[in-house]
Amino acid sequence: MESFDVVVVGAGLAGLQTALSLGERKFRILLIDRKPSLNRSIHTTGIFVRRTLEDFDLPDDCLGPAVRNVTLYSPARRSMDLVSPHDEFRVGRMAQLYQRLLQKCIRTGVEWSPTTKYIEHTKLNDELTLYIETEGQPRCVRTRYLVGADGATSQTGAALKLDSNREWIVGVEEVLDGVPLNGPPRFHCFLDPHVAPGYLAWIVHDGEQVHLGVGGYPSRFDPLKALREFRNSVDNIVDLSNAKLIERRGGRIPVGGVLRRIANEHGLLVGDAAGAVSPLTAGGLDPCMRLSAFAARVIGDYLETGDRDTLSSYSGELFRARFVSRLWMRRVLSAVQSPALIELGCALFRLPVFDSFAWHIFFGRGSFPDVQRPTVVKPTVFSTG
Repeated sequence: MESFDVVVVGAGLAGLQTALSLGERKFRILLIDRKPSLNRSIHTTGIFVRRTLEDFDLPDDCLGPAVRNVTLYSPARRSMDLVSPHDEFRVGRMAQLYQRLLQKCIRTGVEWSPTTKYIEHTKLNDELTLYIETEGQPRCVRTRYLVGADGATSQTGAALKLDSNREWIVGVEEVLDGVPLNGPPRFHCFLDPHVAPGYLAWIVHDGEQVHLGVGGYPSRFDPLKALREFRNSVDNIVDLSNAKLIERRGGRIPVGGVLRRIANEHGLLVGDAAGAVSPLTAGGLDPCMRLSAFAARVIGDYLETGDRDTLSSYSGELFRARFVSRLWMRRVLSAVQSPALIELGCALFRLPVFDSFAWHIFFGRGSFPDVQRPTVVKPTVFSTG
């Protein structure tokens, strides 16, 4: 039977980065994913914020042009413009980015197993026996540690008896080409409880591609119907008459904050599986990268020393304590369904005294606790080579 130090279930951004970081430390890693190829079934819009761009070494050719301009729209489509002196956002070309990171994983010795499903595991002393299925064929492997990077409804987390996400929104978007850009690249955000209850609708146009989408609580709207209505309502903002559909994406986004119990002596969770998404903005890429890099360091230290106390630093309770205010703001946002109240809130944002609050939401650097400084994580992530 094959033996590995770590098996990583799920090859999204969180799983890829965790596998790469551990592979660079010369651990024997098995990375599995249900998909036959990483360019299929991409769920994220792929918006990287300035904090991530500054702290992590992302390959420039896998990122779109920089976006500095944001326009916020009220339910009545009254607009408020925000302009940053910095490059605040870049939209990742995620299929290309995943493939680049996978190639780097393989170069470090990570074993890649696509079209592979995690079924279950059993415990024997300090090891786990994993029962997996590759292209329909059963397979057993041993591992010293298990990482669940398999999304918001993680099967791995449930099997490890860790916490599960209980609150999420659903997002659906279209990626479009052939849309003319008027003015600089721009992030359009729409607060409209009709098409995006509890969250927002968006258009991100970076001069190359357009991402147009809606998100909200699934019990309150029909995402595909809302997306059609939203697209038909933005003719005066973007010209979609010759738009070509490249891809449609969708999926669940956990917004309950980092789960409290995300690790034990047999495994841990990263990315959406751990609830590593900003409760307020639902931005997940910066939390994903920070938490995955930190998780890899904790796992490596634990495997090298055997000291279970090492795992205590990987605690959802510790992370949640650092952004209690965002959890409360998520509760407020989820409760407010009145267009009139949202309209009033947007009007307050346009006042000078509240302008800085809107600026902080879009351009602030506090989306996720600093679990690890870039001097530690930067060498273990992407390169342009």
